[in-house]
Amino acid sequence: MKKICFVIMGYGKKTDPTLGKTFDLDKTYQNIIKPAVIAAGYECVRGDEVQESGLIDRSMYGLLIYSDLVIADITTFNPNAIYELGIRHAAKPFSTIIMKEKDGNIPFDINHNKTFTYAHMGEDISATEAARCQDALTGLILAVEKDKEVDSPLFQHIKSVKPYVLPEEEYNGLIKGLAEKEKLIFALAEHAKLSMAEGSFRKAAEYWKKASEKIENDSYFVQQLALCTYKSKEPSEKVALTDALNIIKKLEPDGRTTNDPETLGLTGAIYKRLWYLERGEIDYLERAIKYYSKGFAINSDYYTGENYAFCLDLKAKHIADEEEMIYCRIEAKKTRVAIIEIIDSLRKDDDFLIRSDLKWIYATLANCYLALGRHEEFIEHENLFFKANPIGWEIDTYNESKHHLQNLNK
Repeated sequence: MKKICFVIMGYGKKTDPTLGKTFDLDKTYQNIIKPAVIAAGYECVRGDEVQESGLIDRSMYGLLIYSDLVIADITTFNPNAIYELGIRHAAKPFSTIIMKEKDGNIPFDINHNKTFTYAHMGEDISATEAARCQDALTGLILAVEKDKEVDSPLFQHIKSVKPYVLPEEEYNGLIKGLAEKEKLIFALAEHAKLSMAEGSFRKAAEYWKKASEKIENDSYFVQQLALCTYKSKEPSEKVALTDALNIIKKLEPDGRTTNDPETLGLTGAIYKRLWYLERGEIDYLERAIKYYSKGFAINSDYYTGENYAFCLDLKAKHIADEEEMIYCRIEAKKTRVAIIEIIDSLRKDDDFLIRSDLKWIYATLANCYLALGRHEEFIEHENLFFKANPIGWEIDTYNESKHHLQNLNK
């Protein structure tokens, strides 16, 4: 039987609480961990592929104890991953690899362990970095397998402690049920993403709802459920937006410690759409500005910043106070100039042209240049957006934003 590597980590987009930076951890798994593990000759199993609830269940405990190798990615300090790493360290003296994104601190209790680090751009990992890390991680796995050096702090300090032993029949039972469990959380998320790509947001929302019910209050699942709910416009646009707002409130966007740009951006988007439905309700627009502003301040996200600038222009057009009107227009212009500078810095990266969010970068630049009256640059970046092969709903989203920007000048 092929050796098993069990991977414990967060999944989807997670925000580091100390940095306020969001990482797509699925990219880490798909572009670094899984290929490296397979190249080293192991079967690769990620925790969410077997987990049936938010609690660690029988399968998780069994695999943490029995697996030939465990890789723990503690990027964003996911509490489940940290807890599961502790179980592994208590059960096995060796064959555990800790890894994380290069920025941010390492928790005190494990900062003496050797940690494999990598560079993550947030939305994606560069092709150069992924290739480097795949080779390095495969080499590390083979070295760990060969040397069997004690890497558990418990076994390093208490020499007399004995490793846990999982009976063979218990292990065989876990493996037998593994295929069925692979049809659960991971499969639900994949079906949801496929439905989104097809523009079927109602169907996608159903899948995200099932996934979020299996892991209660997982921020990524809740965010995606809120997004697909309001985009479905079912049973009506107003009801869908209200439902989406109730969903995203589970993540407490009004909390003082909330620093997840995705949560803040989605909340802003919902209020912006509510304003379009209820034009007399300026409070909706004020709230959209509040959430977009906070999200942009946290990590200078270009997409959130463009929405912040747009809402400021909307407010300037619909208020009577002349001084506040002037402030809103100046702040909107400054924000768009800042966004262009942010993206110019991204363009210096050798892997800029293979970024997974390249189409949205071009769309944002097109909107910024349109609002700033720089027509040639607007046309240039709009053409680049369409050349990036956006799918149906992405084209609709861009055209809607463009239409609203053009109406600002009427």
